[in-house]
Amino acid sequence: MTPIEKFRNIAIIAHVDHGKTSLVDAMFKAAHVFRDNQRVQEQAMDSNDQERERGITILAKTTAVHWAGYRFNIVDTPGHADFGGEVERVLSMVDSVLLVVDAFDGPMPQTKFVTRKALALGLRPIVVINKVDRPGARPLWAYDAVFELLMELGATDEQLDFPVVYTSAKLGYALHDVNDNPEGMDPLFDTIAKHCPSPEGSAAEPFQMLVTLMDWSDFVGQIGIGRIFNGTIRVGDPVALVKRDGSIEQHKATMLYGFEGLKRVEQKEASAGDIVAIAGIPDIRVGETIASSLEPKGLPYVDIDEPTISMMFMVNTGPFAGQDGKHTQSRRIRERLTKELQHNVALRVEDTEAPDAWKVSGRGELHLSVLIETMRREGFELCVSRPEVIIHTNPETGEKEEPYEDLQVDVPEAYMGVVMEKLGQRKAEMQDMANELGRVRLHFKIPSRGLIGYRSEALTDTRGEGILNSTFSHYGPYKGEMPGRKNGVLISMDQNEAVGYAIMNLEDRGIFFIHPGMKCYEGMIVGEHCRDSDLVVNIAKGKKLTNMRASGSDDATRLTPPREHTLEQALEYIDDDELVEVTPNFIRMRKKILDVHARKKSERRLEA
Repeated sequence: MTPIEKFRNIAIIAHVDHGKTSLVDAMFKAAHVFRDNQRVQEQAMDSNDQERERGITILAKTTAVHWAGYRFNIVDTPGHADFGGEVERVLSMVDSVLLVVDAFDGPMPQTKFVTRKALALGLRPIVVINKVDRPGARPLWAYDAVFELLMELGATDEQLDFPVVYTSAKLGYALHDVNDNPEGMDPLFDTIAKHCPSPEGSAAEPFQMLVTLMDWSDFVGQIGIGRIFNGTIRVGDPVALVKRDGSIEQHKATMLYGFEGLKRVEQKEASAGDIVAIAGIPDIRVGETIASSLEPKGLPYVDIDEPTISMMFMVNTGPFAGQDGKHTQSRRIRERLTKELQHNVALRVEDTEAPDAWKVSGRGELHLSVLIETMRREGFELCVSRPEVIIHTNPETGEKEEPYEDLQVDVPEAYMGVVMEKLGQRKAEMQDMANELGRVRLHFKIPSRGLIGYRSEALTDTRGEGILNSTFSHYGPYKGEMPGRKNGVLISMDQNEAVGYAIMNLEDRGIFFIHPGMKCYEGMIVGEHCRDSDLVVNIAKGKKLTNMRASGSDDATRLTPPREHTLEQALEYIDDDELVEVTPNFIRMRKKILDVHARKKSERRLEA
């Protein structure tokens, strides 16, 4: 076994797309984790389908590499603030952090979010300025920007005296000095070995391990992953599970796993300082302690920030319910949400007065949309409402408060005016502005409500060239009414297949979201009206046929391509009286009340 002084437990934190997962790939290759002739996909740590499709890390993962007698336990953390619940708890497993920063972009909003958490825990960062091979790279400027960020976040003198390494994860090299000749990743490993402290704890003390991550195996059941703070454990040892409420259960460790590269390997024993996975304890939860059965003592757990966004999840009540998915009953949806709570600690699920609807709260739209996308891929059908921010009441003043976000917008100069105008309408306040190489970087403080529905609008306004990054900032004064969607929608009159001739004749009424031949039902949203009111349309009206023919009268129907919505775009688009219907193969938007007459009665009651 590796002695505790040779362990180095380190987390890698960075903004989305700053090369964090690519850096882990480069460390794997440098440590010869794979055979020379072994084919390995890029971003090997991003094993989840959605992670590879979206190009982001969603779930924190643990790996380990060996170098010069040291064992580096590496935790790859999500870079997006919506998955901050993952970040907060894994930082308790490590003794230092690699802060990866793009040599051109410098620190970004979500770098700031995770770094604040690391500094608060007293962790000393090792700064990695990545992509130094990129055209226009500004590594020395990025170094200064990191120093300014740490000062802004209140870093201690020791934390400000950080070591720095310059890397190109893509080309697989690291440098102590930006002018050195590249010769592999050894400078990075050497810096971690020197500046990351070895874990505290003793193998002679009673066993203690804090469960920080969860996994599941069809063969051994629930698996708890975490760092051993004290003691030694062997396969077959009796252990105590110390719950967060202080209660204690007795179990036996049936399996013990360590991490090597991308694999989980069986071990006979493990001791203080290592990060391992233990099986044999059913119903284990994140934040609980696995301890010695003779002296069971719980470990303190890092508190997770509260959710800021909530949505209603409900059973699909549309006419097409059950035609596409396997799991449609309320019982199955409830079970799936309960299972998610076991490892997704930043999520909250509350029952409502309706037996087939639940209020689900999370850290942001992306946090909840990833859960919805995962469920639909597992065969679930459900309806979800528009995201709403969670309003707090200040206990001292009794006034309403809402969540605010730090928003950073990078746009070409030509589109700066329209972005500032739209964000001004959404109660955003500008904090800072910088012009860099023809692009303008704008910083805003904006209520989270103001961002709902704005991202897709910003892409249209900036012709796809605008980049928005935001992270939760604080709770502040409630800003009152917020402008919503300006246009009404086109609603299907009855259940039928859409006809190209009908769509062509209705194109002057708005933009359609459907193709000819697509099945629609009464109350389903099929397009956007050109006015601010809703319009019920007959999308199945065919052409009257006669026995008369004239030259040119039967020209082919020419249609404008429909506007299709992803799940996130649909959630942003809908209004308060609308739902998104999610099935394994379809994403439809619909009115909450499908029948047109019942809908009008409901509107009249609300007006009265």
